[in-house]
Amino acid sequence: MRLDKYLKVSRIIKRRPVAKEVADKGRIKVNGILAKSSTDLKINDQIEVRFGNKLLTVRVLEMKDSTKKEDAAKMYEIISETRIEENA
Repeated sequence: MRLDKYLKVSRIIKRRPVAKEVADKGRIKVNGILAKSSTDLKINDQIEVRFGNKLLTVRVLEMKDSTKKEDAAKMYEIISETRIEENA
């Protein structure tokens, strides 16, 4: 499954165009490698998403083409969620 679609279906990022934009700006890594929105994901892949001042790392547990809101969180496991300090 494409990275941008997975981020939307799992509700890590709410909209697919936003997921595509974030990936194309170089703010997402899959297994430590910079990823594009078209990157194919597999189960057990590790995704790092950088949101402004937060770094979210998750592991892919399952793939579904669509899901209900309650089941979306079961698609991934949060490994870490850290705050990035800005040096001013």
